[in-house]
Amino acid sequence: MILARSLLFQLLFYAWTACLAIACLPTLILPPSAIGAVSRLWSRANFFLLRVINRLDYRIEGVENIADRPVVYASKHQSAWDTMVFPVLLPRPAVILKRELQLIPFYGWYAKKYGTIGIDRKAGARALRAMVRDSRAALADGRPVVVFPEGTRTAPGERRAYQSGVAALYSSLDVPVVPVALNSGLYWSRRSVLRKPGTIVLRFLPAIPPGLARGDFMARLEAAIEAAQAELTGKGSIGAREAPSRQTAG
Repeated sequence: MILARSLLFQLLFYAWTACLAIACLPTLILPPSAIGAVSRLWSRANFFLLRVINRLDYRIEGVENIADRPVVYASKHQSAWDTMVFPVLLPRPAVILKRELQLIPFYGWYAKKYGTIGIDRKAGARALRAMVRDSRAALADGRPVVVFPEGTRTAPGERRAYQSGVAALYSSLDVPVVPVALNSGLYWSRRSVLRKPGTIVLRFLPAIPPGLARGDFMARLEAAIEAAQAELTGKGSIGAREAPSRQTAG
């Protein structure tokens, strides 16, 4: 039954996404706020389908930790669900993603117009400088920045090294960083078509203030997220050096 419901969701998900992408093409010549409305509509419809078909709902915890000004949110990343939820929870967030996603027809057009920050992972230090520059511009425009510190999706209980990009943002932007933990991978696995019933929990954690040394910040960020992850998933994290090696993906 779970497989049948999951396949039905996939069918409706792709049909709804295709119809919306075509119908909303005129918004590409409108201000980015129009794309923001499309993004929220897309996400909310997907959440409705998940709730009705798969009996998969979600709950947000720690809303008091959502900042009242633009800051950086550093989130665990376990499934595609994570990329859908932030446009619903935050005001037009500038999500940092791999640049290749911006080159995908339709999706990439909307993502670029929306103001996502694309990173060329092969560009090294130049990519970090561009990411910091674009993130600073987003914050100045009143938009929060969302970054996935591990750089890719990780399964529950798995732990990867936190990348230098989040440290560069913290050191350069002089704004708080809000850690975010979640357990979406328990219900929406990266490598499975199954969408399991239950309740995804996303938890905003207390902000880390600016001004810490780089090493202290990274240790504090990782400790906060991983402790919350263990609580939400019921699984202790495999050390970053012990985690299986996989090709990095967004």
